[in-house]
Amino acid sequence: MQQNNKSFKSGFISIIGRPNVGKSTFLNRVVGQKIAIMSDKPQTTRNKVQGVVTTDDSQFIFIDTPGIHKPKHKLGDFMVKTARNTLKEVDIIMFMVNADEAIGRGDRFIIEMLENTQTPVFLIINKIDLVHPDELLKIITSYTSEYDFAEIVPISAMNGNNIERLNETLTKYLPEGPKYYPDDQVTDHPERFIISELIREKVLHLTREEIPHSVAVVIEKIDREEKREMINVMATIVVDRDSQKGIVIGKKGALLKEIGTKARHDIEMLLGSKVFLELWVKVQKDWRNKPEQLKEFGFREDEY
Repeated sequence: MQQNNKSFKSGFISIIGRPNVGKSTFLNRVVGQKIAIMSDKPQTTRNKVQGVVTTDDSQFIFIDTPGIHKPKHKLGDFMVKTARNTLKEVDIIMFMVNADEAIGRGDRFIIEMLENTQTPVFLIINKIDLVHPDELLKIITSYTSEYDFAEIVPISAMNGNNIERLNETLTKYLPEGPKYYPDDQVTDHPERFIISELIREKVLHLTREEIPHSVAVVIEKIDREEKREMINVMATIVVDRDSQKGIVIGKKGALLKEIGTKARHDIEMLLGSKVFLELWVKVQKDWRNKPEQLKEFGFREDEY
């Protein structure tokens, strides 16, 4: 509800950047809870994840996009297209880069994508806690020599440094607009999506290098047992090779059990209830290159 006749501002803000620059860490930080999964492995985010932050006089709808990279399969094509498409539908673009990595080909590729946009582009230099303050000017110069950014804001998404200043700066650029979401809503994604992502995150953390990008998680069933005050979740972890199934299950099922234990903890935090989590592992060969299976697993181009 608007007070004192003060105008309300709202808008959509796309977070773009190369894989692993901290986009999901930032989103979880500003929203105040975990809605985007995090991993030190690149290309963790596959769909765009919307996080909503509402204050007394404004509402930010942040869109965390997949890291922009050179695609190697149809899933990769989908991820890059998703990131590109958000640029056409937002009020502000946040181009996030790593403070501890020099500007590279991937950054220049994104800058080329931004050349024709009329939308204000902020340069967000993340992970400033990893570099000496004297290094910052050199980093800023390397980017500003390639593009005329509307604003430049150094931050640490992990530690929360300068996040408040960034939010104040974003507010100046937001147009007057409606409250798109209720005050207490922090994401537009359904519970099913976030639960599947929390399970996938645990697979990423606990498996070897060959597994991560071959994994999808499908939620088969969620039902609530009112008498036991328990939520039953049944999910399938999909891999694309037989050898990967054995890795995910582990010796005598030990790894699958660990994935389930860690995922259940996060799901209980999300749902505020006890959870019984049942996990299965299934092989769908080369699913990342099959449009029908991509759609079945929630990667629908027509939604973006």
